Amino acid sequence: LNLGLLAYFKYANFFIDNVQQFYRLLGLEPFTWHKVALPIGISFVTFQKISYMVDVYRRDHEPQRRWEILALYILMFPQLIAGPIIRYKDIVAQLQDRSANDTAENRMNGLFRFFVGLSKKVLIANVLAQQVDIIFATAPTDLATGTAWIGMLAYTLQIYFDFSGYSDMALGLGRLFGFSFPENFNFPYISQDFTEFWRRWHITLGSWMKDYLYIPLGGNRISTRRTYFNLVVVFLLSGLWHGAAWTFVVWGLYHGFFLVLDKLGFK
Repeated sequence: LNLGLLAYFKYANFFIDNVQQFYRLLGLEPFTWHKVALPIGISFVTFQKISYMVDVYRRDHEPQRRWEILALYILMFPQLIAGPIIRYKDIVAQLQDRSANDTAENRMNGLFRFFVGLSKKVLIANVLAQQVDIIFATAPTDLATGTAWIGMLAYTLQIYFDFSGYSDMALGLGRLFGFSFPENFNFPYISQDFTEFWRRWHITLGSWMKDYLYIPLGGNRISTRRTYFNLVVVFLLSGLWHGAAWTFVVWGLYHGFFLVLDKLGFK
């Protein structure tokens, strides 16, 4: 049910757009479709609800009997838009009693972390984005090699400071409210291979995908060929989770392919 709602709200427009393109190729008249509005935070809400239900089913923790505590977990706004992904079993004690984290020092640390993240976003990511947009909008025939490299490297830094900045703001807001959220980044650009990169980039997503998709598919406990297949499937779905576009599908396959190369010994 949760994945069905996510599929409808996030991917219905993408699916219909592709059907419309197919109709045009066949020379048929496209049909009328009213675009579906995407509810804010549905991807993270869905993942948090699934992890709660699966953990209860696995008896990793008891079901929550108070609806307002469960609602607080599902709709916790600091990290609802871009993470980190919070698991119920990691935060259930704090949902019921945050007195241990409710200190002046913790609130000051949270405020500091929030402003670090805000600075990353506004002073670095947004400034880089302005130049990246100009370079990416340039026609390929007018784009010099050096400028293209500057655009690519600037975009690399833009997405890191944008995403890690948001995560810092979420962690800081969480501390202000008495919550301790898991870290989401650990200097990913010092990684020496793709496997290490995914231990350092969007850490909570990688952990979620491992525990709720990769391991249930068999993980490393099956044949080598099936393990490689599972890796590609996980990252294909991870790419789709990031956005409803073929570019995200290619992005997921790209990372899955290079992770397989890592396991083949090309680190």
